[in-house]
Amino acid sequence: MVKKMIKRLFIIMLFGLVAQSAVAQQSAYITNHRLFASLLAAHYGIPASVILAVATVESAAGEAPVARVLNNHFGMVGENKYINRRGNKSRYKQYDNEYASYIDFCELISHKKFYARLRNNTDPKAWVRALSHCGYSECPAEWEQHILNMLSATR
Repeated sequence: MVKKMIKRLFIIMLFGLVAQSAVAQQSAYITNHRLFASLLAAHYGIPASVILAVATVESAAGEAPVARVLNNHFGMVGENKYINRRGNKSRYKQYDNEYASYIDFCELISHKKFYARLRNNTDPKAWVRALSHCGYSECPAEWEQHILNMLSATR
């Protein structure tokens, strides 16, 4: 009985540490990219919070393989020259650096039908809804919720 309680307590503590680590990682990622996202926000009229939330979720705060290997922080599909050790090629676009990925994301968004209506609108929820309804994600409802949760967590 005592062993089971200790085991459960250990698992709960371990889960808490992992969750804290993920939050710290997300926070560090956002801090490191906030300035560039703000510059893009000023240029494109897309809220920096939306740019950062999408990048944080899509790249797992810069730790996803597609972010580390292809410098793709937004899950953008396209050409790349990378072939993994099993001989498979990724469907995700490769960038020279992560900043090129950020710029490409903003360029893509600036060519969407909703862009003219939302440009310089500071309501992040309106932007996330528009992105989820325009086919940005393969699972729009789930993706929208992930991004909204990230926005709430980083306020």
